[in-house]
Amino acid sequence: MPRVIGIDPGTVSVDVCGLDEGRLFLDRSLPTSEALAEPSALVALLDEAHRTAPLDLVAGPSGYGLPLTAARDLTDTDLRLAYLAAEGESGGIGGLRSLMRRLARSSTPVVLTPGVVHLPSVPAQRKVNRVDMGTADKVCAVALAVRDQTERRRCSERDVSFILLEMGGAFTAAIAVEHGRIVDGVGGTCGPLGVRAAGALDGEVAFLAGTVPKQLLFRGGAATIAGEPDALAEAIAAPTTLRGQLAWDAYVESSVKAAAALAVSVPRAFEVILSGRMARVAGVREELTRRLAGVIAGRPVHVLTGFAVAAKQGAQGAALIADGLAGGASAALVDALGIREACGTVLDHLYVITPAAARARLGIA
Repeated sequence: MPRVIGIDPGTVSVDVCGLDEGRLFLDRSLPTSEALAEPSALVALLDEAHRTAPLDLVAGPSGYGLPLTAARDLTDTDLRLAYLAAEGESGGIGGLRSLMRRLARSSTPVVLTPGVVHLPSVPAQRKVNRVDMGTADKVCAVALAVRDQTERRRCSERDVSFILLEMGGAFTAAIAVEHGRIVDGVGGTCGPLGVRAAGALDGEVAFLAGTVPKQLLFRGGAATIAGEPDALAEAIAAPTTLRGQLAWDAYVESSVKAAAALAVSVPRAFEVILSGRMARVAGVREELTRRLAGVIAGRPVHVLTGFAVAAKQGAQGAALIADGLAGGASAALVDALGIREACGTVLDHLYVITPAAARARLGIA
């Protein structure tokens, strides 16, 4: 049985989860600002785990995702496609590129995993003009949710269908799963309003902004609307001002609309699953459960927790994917999700601009 680690590079925290023969041996959460400012701490954590007993695989911080790629084989083009930032671009998750370069030079066997848009199980018409249908960490959260539903329903991966609302500390995404495979998704930058991020931008807003730098994609969310950019999750769910109430109403309704829209792609979903930092907040869970009952009738709402305490769901799912890729007990899960069949790039389905223009924006020759 393999010894593996999964990493979830969130906007608020970088989480690390380790499994040894299916048993949890590493469960950590590091502030993203610290992890990216001093990558050596995370690299040292992995190296120490590798020295204690050799690691078979690490599912690394994959950003928007790549078809399965070993870190040691990464090119500069791969890094720009995975993190969607040109050299010197500030804001967003650009700091992950430096972390990934450090991991590529370490002794641990690290791979990058795909995002939703790379999966052949998603029909081509749903990918048109889409880049962010769900980043790689969202695919990992789906992996945990698939395993969770198979255990609760005592069924195989192919009998699993649900809609996942992944409500992180910055972004909100929604993913549709049918018969154990991802079939649709709306990612954070084209999906619902997030705590920090605005989600899908009106094209006219993008025009009026003049330029849309990376930083713009990471602001304008519920906290900004409330007038409290650094507000805690609990504060968003318990507004005390008119602006706070506006932010709360917009945040909840946007998530409900996303789940309702994805019901078109998976009409026989057994349930809606809530995941992420905001799913821990009682007020969020209760209000979404109430509102979803009115638009997706007969579908219960389940909160995904997983098997770890500190590491959030994306890191746990990444560990499961690493375990399956290394031949462990989660091999059937990895096969069901089609992780090995992932292909292409995040730019392949663009028509409103050409893939060539997008590559030029990223500085790719």
